[in-house]
Amino acid sequence: MEAGDLYIVDHQIATMHQRAAVLCRSFNATTAADPGGRRQILDELLGGIGPDSEVRAPLYCDYGTYLRIGARTFVNFGLVALDVAPIIIGDDVQIGPNVQLLTATHPIDAGLRRNKWEAGEAISIGDNVWLGGGVIVLAGVTIGDDTIVGAGAVVTRDLPAGVVAVGNPATVIRTIDR
Repeated sequence: MEAGDLYIVDHQIATMHQRAAVLCRSFNATTAADPGGRRQILDELLGGIGPDSEVRAPLYCDYGTYLRIGARTFVNFGLVALDVAPIIIGDDVQIGPNVQLLTATHPIDAGLRRNKWEAGEAISIGDNVWLGGGVIVLAGVTIGDDTIVGAGAVVTRDLPAGVVAVGNPATVIRTIDR
């Protein structure tokens, strides 16, 4: 699964997903008045979370263990992280509300899809990136440091460092002085 090969959900994978679902429900039931409790759940759920990072509920993920969030990162309400492959979020990242990070893929072959085969490709988000509200990042994408992705954009391919990208598919409209 993590390596990008085709797989079928088995008992072990289903158990991992159930664990994440329970922890997500627990996290989403907390309030901002309990930052220690929230952090404890995130420490158990995620593959890693850096110091001084904040994640607002609700948060939804498939497994959690493949999701790593850097230091001083802010994740607004409603992140959906389909982490069947690694999702690495850098330091000082700003993630707007209702962002989707989608590593899951499915085969083009209809028979394989019908037989429930699936796969995943990692997502990497560099340091000091800003993903506006409603951004969707697809499987296999890398976003370079200091890049801004405008609200509602769909990122279908890699974006270099230090650019502004908008639209569907996300298109670079300018570079940023860094």
